[in-house]
Amino acid sequence: MHLARLAASACALALTVTGAAVALAPAGSAAAGSVYSVAPYVDMSNGQEGLLDTALTGHRLKAYTAAFVLGVGCNQIWGDTLPIGNDSFTDPEIARAKAEGASVIISSGGASGEPLAWTCSNQSSVDAGYQAVINDYGVTQLDFDVEGAAVADTAAVARQMQAMKDLKAANPALRFSMTLPVLTSGLTGDGVNILKAAKNAGVRIDVVNVMTMDYYAGTGTEMGQAALSAARATLAQMQSVDSGYGYGNLGITPMIGKNDDGSTFTLADAQTVESFAAQNGLGRLAFWSANRDQPCGGSANSLSTCSEISQSPLAFTDAFVPFEGGSGGGGGTTTDFSLSLSPGSASVAQGGSATATVGTAVTSGGAESVSLSASGAPSGVGISFSPNSVTSGSSSTLTATVGSSVAAGSYPITVTGSAASGSHSATYTLTVTSSGGGGGGGSLVNAGFESGGTSPWTCAAGGSVVSTPVHGGSHSLQVTPSSSGTGECDQAVTLAPNKTYTLSAWVQGPYAYVGVSGGATASTWSDATAWNQLKVTFTTGSSGAVTVYVHGWYGQGAVYADDFSLA
Repeated sequence: MHLARLAASACALALTVTGAAVALAPAGSAAAGSVYSVAPYVDMSNGQEGLLDTALTGHRLKAYTAAFVLGVGCNQIWGDTLPIGNDSFTDPEIARAKAEGASVIISSGGASGEPLAWTCSNQSSVDAGYQAVINDYGVTQLDFDVEGAAVADTAAVARQMQAMKDLKAANPALRFSMTLPVLTSGLTGDGVNILKAAKNAGVRIDVVNVMTMDYYAGTGTEMGQAALSAARATLAQMQSVDSGYGYGNLGITPMIGKNDDGSTFTLADAQTVESFAAQNGLGRLAFWSANRDQPCGGSANSLSTCSEISQSPLAFTDAFVPFEGGSGGGGGTTTDFSLSLSPGSASVAQGGSATATVGTAVTSGGAESVSLSASGAPSGVGISFSPNSVTSGSSSTLTATVGSSVAAGSYPITVTGSAASGSHSATYTLTVTSSGGGGGGGSLVNAGFESGGTSPWTCAAGGSVVSTPVHGGSHSLQVTPSSSGTGECDQAVTLAPNKTYTLSAWVQGPYAYVGVSGGATASTWSDATAWNQLKVTFTTGSSGAVTVYVHGWYGQGAVYADDFSLA
């Protein structure tokens, strides 16, 4: 997303943050726990305050995202080179919006700049700079718009995650969104790595906001459906990193009207996206930008100040605003949560056990206490949760313990989360096998991928089920490495302890690896363009738990796998 005006003159700066540590303090005037469903971006250096005021006072807009705060060394400025907290144009506009009952999210970065963690290597200065934004504007939500080469800057990403962790500890009501570039197929590999960095740092990104714009896939791209495709793919990537993520943690931000690549996001596309957001309870619906929500005068190219299509002023605002009261948008009128299981099924030998992550997410309103329970387990199977109760947005570990006398078979177990707002359930399918393992896939579930999906296999980006080529049946697994990753798919299984097994699978492709890790370590590989069977023998440890995997190799082509078995 683009700034209309950006100058980098050092003489225009007033020092906001120095290299010295500044104590973090919670914001005073912000409304704790606020969630804003519809919050279009506003270019605060654009000089179109009148249009924004009309949207707030006459078109039911309740919130907006003020853009952009830029890092300059260890200082911060608005896009018009004025320092935060001392901008004679931006500061009064934000104060006026709040006085009129609107809420404001402050966004750092954008296409023409970077957030402070990318321009300052001093962690205490980064923390203090972001805290200054909170204190100066009394906000409880910060957005970080990371684009271009900044997405791949792992050192800056690490500083960003540490800052978010520190700020959350000092400001418990604070919420974060990360706004990232996206393709119709989802986040780039660097974008996924940002999610992984958050996970590793123990940080939950409240809203992963994807910029559904400028795909450069041709001017005829149907932008509404493209946005939906990007959203679905992104959610799958989010859940592959952290199963606790749900639609309530996803945001969509299109560029209204003409995009930079010549494609057009129309009012019909806006209705498509708004309906999708309402049906799925998205965490945020935004657009770039409120300044552009008006027709152009004459034939001038005015992408920063108008949509370049025929429309009524603020027509896109009117199209998106109904989501504010939608089922999952989080307008503050209702509270709800979602519940998910990862994996959703497991195969366990008699006398063994399996675990799964029970994820919850806030889909509207604020976080609440969710009590977990299970029903439908057969006699001899114990289901426990650690912890038994979570705050929505957090996760618990389910453990299924199978007695040695439980009959072999498949058992659907209902996992329920109960809260003040209501309850939600998900099904955990437990397949009990005899302790000897057995053929036809042994303790592996979906060993031939005939379900048409990967579950309960967990795949990194580049893992999917395909219909060609196949070894047997109608489907196989495709694993596509990247230049920096192997592109792996895994399945956790629990076998009989201290027992020798043989894992076999049919594979084709360059440097195709299959093996086990965890309670046992063994692997083998081949490099063939035709289907060939790989076999590897291993002995389980005292728990019997192992992870079966298949992967390719860095920078090589796709690997295909089919018809796994354990015997």
